[in-house]
Amino acid sequence: MSQITPFLWFDHQAEDAAQYYISVFGEGAVNQVVRQGDNVLVVNFLLHGQSFSALNGGPRFAFNPSHSFYVICETEAEVDRVWEGLLQGGNVMMPLEEQPWSKKYGFLQDRYGLCWQIAQGSLDETGQKFTPCMLFSGPQSGKGADAVKRYTAIFPGSTIDGILYYVEGEGAPVGTVKHAQFKLHGDQTFMIMDNPMDAPYTFNEAVSYVVHCRDQAEVDYYWEKLTADGGEESMCGWLKDPFGVSWQIIPEALPKLLGHPDPAVAQRATQAMLQMRKIELDKLT
Repeated sequence: MSQITPFLWFDHQAEDAAQYYISVFGEGAVNQVVRQGDNVLVVNFLLHGQSFSALNGGPRFAFNPSHSFYVICETEAEVDRVWEGLLQGGNVMMPLEEQPWSKKYGFLQDRYGLCWQIAQGSLDETGQKFTPCMLFSGPQSGKGADAVKRYTAIFPGSTIDGILYYVEGEGAPVGTVKHAQFKLHGDQTFMIMDNPMDAPYTFNEAVSYVVHCRDQAEVDYYWEKLTADGGEESMCGWLKDPFGVSWQIIPEALPKLLGHPDPAVAQRATQAMLQMRKIELDKLT
């Protein structure tokens, strides 16, 4: 399992969405379905070996372009196939065409509202098929460089691959981030960009990132570091960092307790978790 997993909030479409993405990208599988009674709560799935989670969370939060996934396709035929698959019921935000960084690149919003950047290139560029990309917009615009430095300082084994800044004449505040690429935990690549245009959206809980922790000490560490300097605690292991990006700090024992074969154990853990902000393992049993 990846140390950090993208977690996607759907309006009761998690199962359909997981199967849809598996069919579009052509390599993947559902590896776990978490149920609450007879209802599907979370679908954990793989795409080209990378982990994703989909939640049936209802209509409270909706996807927007502040989060997207940059997808490397190694041939033009793959670009076209993936583009057409994701575009069914979706919207083009930037058409497929040549760009300085890719022979063929386009940006779209799929039928569920989730955004994708489809690019022809080599996996060597990112080291992975899918790269989460955060677009710092609205009140967060201009804070991209600070976010890169903060995240790489918090997560051990992190590196900054490169930061490209806007310069004079590019239609954006000089020194803001045109594109940044960095790795957390040594091998998980992320991207950040500052949005130079006014936008009616910013980060929300529709996309969050689950940090899988070995023990309580790791939970305490990430909770403290990510909420420091203006972050915000929420319930059930959720928090927002000072930039408004949502994270879930989850000990590896929690899913096992919630799905325990003894219903009494699972019920106790569930009821305890619902009362918590930061997860405290000793209070779950």
